[in-house]
Parts: sequence; C-alpha cells; structure tokens
Amino acid sequence: MRLGLVVGTKGRGSNMANLAKQFPVAAVVAISEASPALEVAKDMGLETRVATPEAILGTLEGADLVCLCGYLRLLPLDVLEAFPGRVLNIHPSLLPKFGGKGMYGRHVHEAVLAAGESESGCTVHVVTEHYDEGAPLVQLRCPVLAGDTPESLAERVLKLEHEAYPMAVRMFE
Repeated sequence: MRLGLVVGTKGRGSNMANLAKQFPVAAVVAISEASPALEVAKDMGLETRVATPEAILGTLEGADLVCLCGYLRLLPLDVLEAFPGRVLNIHPSLLPKFGGKGMYGRHVHEAVLAAGESESGCTVHVVTEHYDEGAPLVQLRCPVLAGDTPESLAERVLKLEHEAYPMAVRMFE
C-alpha cells in the first residue's frame, strides 16, 4: 500500500514525515512550492508534486490511500470519488468537538482551553465533502492541565497525532 500525502501551506510537515518514515509513499503533493512540508519531503528524498487544488487527483497516481497532512481546504469531489473511504485527515481535537471550517492549529487549542475542557486529543477521520464530519477511525486523548497554554496543549496533542495517524493507516493494510 502506497500513500499519497497532501500537505498544506502552513504546517511544518511533522505528520507527513512521520507517515513517510513508516509507509511507502507514492508522492507528497502541495498546492504551493512555498509549503514548508514540501521542503521536508524533498529533504527526505520523497517524490514531490505541486498542483492547484483542482488538479490534485492527477498527482495521486500510484497512491492507494490519501492522507491529508495540514491541508486546510476541502478536497475536490473527484479525489473523494476516486478514493472512496480512503482519504484520511487528522484533526487536533476530539471530534465532533472543535471541528469545522477555521478550526485548525492554535485556534483549536485556544477553543479547548476557553471551553474549560478537562481533556483534549486528536481524531483521525475519513474525509468527506464537509469539514471534519467524516467517520472517526482513531481518537487518542490527553488531559488538559491547569496552566496549559495553547502551545503546551498543542505539544501534547501532536505527540498523540504521531501515534494515531499510523494506527489509522494500518487499518487499511
């Protein structure tokens, strides 16, 4: 099984790199040459491709499963139709809480803290045509600690993400 890893323009690429160290990768796809994750992929010697969002499907040849890694847009329907139930995303909260458009990165952790939640975590879910509404496959949890900041919570959640995403991918082997 080979992964197509679709990266965004803001993420550091840690989830992409974590998956690439554990599974064969067909290609790492970005919508901009300026993506930090694309540079990480090139440094790892991975096949990289750049395409507009509308042309992503053509860059995923050779992939059996598509994993979004910091990609913050809705995928075109042709990608979802070409990989039915085989497009995954990871979200830094326990969905359905704190999901949806605009809920990514620091925004999620700020919302968790503002709501006074006692726990947070991450969710790997199947991607649909709506933000963060697909079936959850793996959820890992951590406590929200007194004195947590968005940064300290994000650090704990990221460690869980690096465990959860490979667990979900292995469900498709």
